[in-house]
Amino acid sequence: MKASHALDGDPGRLADLYRGWASAFDLDQGRVGYCGPMIVAELAGAVQTAYLAGRNDIAILDAGCGTGLVGVELERLGFRLIDGFDLSEEMAQKARQTGVYRQARGGVDLNGQLSDYSCASYDLTVCCGVLTLGHVRPDGLRELARVTRPNGFVIVSTRKSYAEMTSFEDRVRRLQYEGVLILAQCLRNGRYVAEEDAHYWVFQVPEKASAPEESRL
Repeated sequence: MKASHALDGDPGRLADLYRGWASAFDLDQGRVGYCGPMIVAELAGAVQTAYLAGRNDIAILDAGCGTGLVGVELERLGFRLIDGFDLSEEMAQKARQTGVYRQARGGVDLNGQLSDYSCASYDLTVCCGVLTLGHVRPDGLRELARVTRPNGFVIVSTRKSYAEMTSFEDRVRRLQYEGVLILAQCLRNGRYVAEEDAHYWVFQVPEKASAPEESRL
């Protein structure tokens, strides 16, 4: 994982890394105490209970699904309509093998446009362990918001180091100013892996996303 932090989002090098890591990924994450998937899924459950319809009817996109760790936690909580994508086809194949996804696509880069996903397609979008150093830039939030329906929610994790080095909170304020997302809650300094904590962000997509005039100049 530390080696991946230096790859600066290069899709080819990241795909190569995860191609070789897919078979051992879950075991390695267990060794470092990776609890992000459980926390993100629990937050999704809390948001659904408070704001959305029943769990059988909630369409969820797991952005950067990896081997399916988040999807498994979501399914355990009673969610059934789960789609996923990942940059790595090998990781997505592992996710498909869990049996919890309607579909899990490989070869999808969140640093670009999610051209295979229509606007307002999902009630909830979750993204765990993806907005991290060397992987996806904060601007990936724009696409996550686009594919989430108005009044839906986007839940993401960021390692503390990532949030600091990317000025993530400044980016969030900009997106709020532009009407892309509204920050509903931030769970700061939550458990993530043994060596580092993370922040967990809950965003709501506004009813009508429209940027202020001056931001369009």
